[in-house]
Amino acid sequence: MTLKAKAESLRALHDTLLILPNAWDAGSAALIEQAGAKAIATTSGGIAWSVGRSDGQNLTRAEMVDRIRRIASTVDIPVTADVEGGYGPGPQDVEATVEAVVGAGAVGVNLEDSRAPGGPLFDVAAQAARVRAARAAATRAGLPELVINVRTDVFLYAVGAPEGRLDDVLDRASAYAHAGADCLFVPGLVDLDVVSALVKASPLPINVMAGPGAPTIAELASAGVRRVSVGTAISQAAYSVARRAAVELLTSGIYTELDGALDFGTLNGVFDR
Repeated sequence: MTLKAKAESLRALHDTLLILPNAWDAGSAALIEQAGAKAIATTSGGIAWSVGRSDGQNLTRAEMVDRIRRIASTVDIPVTADVEGGYGPGPQDVEATVEAVVGAGAVGVNLEDSRAPGGPLFDVAAQAARVRAARAAATRAGLPELVINVRTDVFLYAVGAPEGRLDDVLDRASAYAHAGADCLFVPGLVDLDVVSALVKASPLPINVMAGPGAPTIAELASAGVRRVSVGTAISQAAYSVARRAAVELLTSGIYTELDGALDFGTLNGVFDR
């Protein structure tokens, strides 16, 4: 499938509810594809952990693009790449990042409006300029169909007074849509009443980050959400198994934490392409 066809497929998947398990390396991506996912999102946090770094743009653009390329070359389904804040504050930084990830085989990007983990956020005009730069870069790279999912961290980082956050997000949604965004990602928001209000008022489809304690996929679908991802949650679970198994082996000398693992042949066969 060509990049253009993959991008068009990713766009079409937003017509209903797109469920995106997040991958952090080629192996997790292959297993997610085998599980039946129609597309894959990367997780910057999981990728950072896999190379021994903490999350928060602690990989260089080149390092992240290399990991995205490995994932995209391992699976046949569309890949949308978490490019954090674009690896630099200016529109030109975003342009360089988008051109690189398109070259690596991604057909979508997540672009944050946080200047740094925990904030502050770019003001609306500055982030809109960065979105316009992303769209222009995608067009120059030969993929105007690139799906741009803009992440706003108003709820995640509790920016501003609680009663004003929904309006802030809606202001951002309007500006980002006008700048060329395709979807709005609002991590930190799982209150179904607020999600429903956002869905009804937003000019962009809404992406919710789910996980333990969040509404179910069915509940989010009923609220009108068009995209659900889980961020670092799957990679957290995988690393938690590694830690529990190691502790059990070193302290009790038993192997119960390894029960239920895929057998070697099944797992090895996933990569027999």
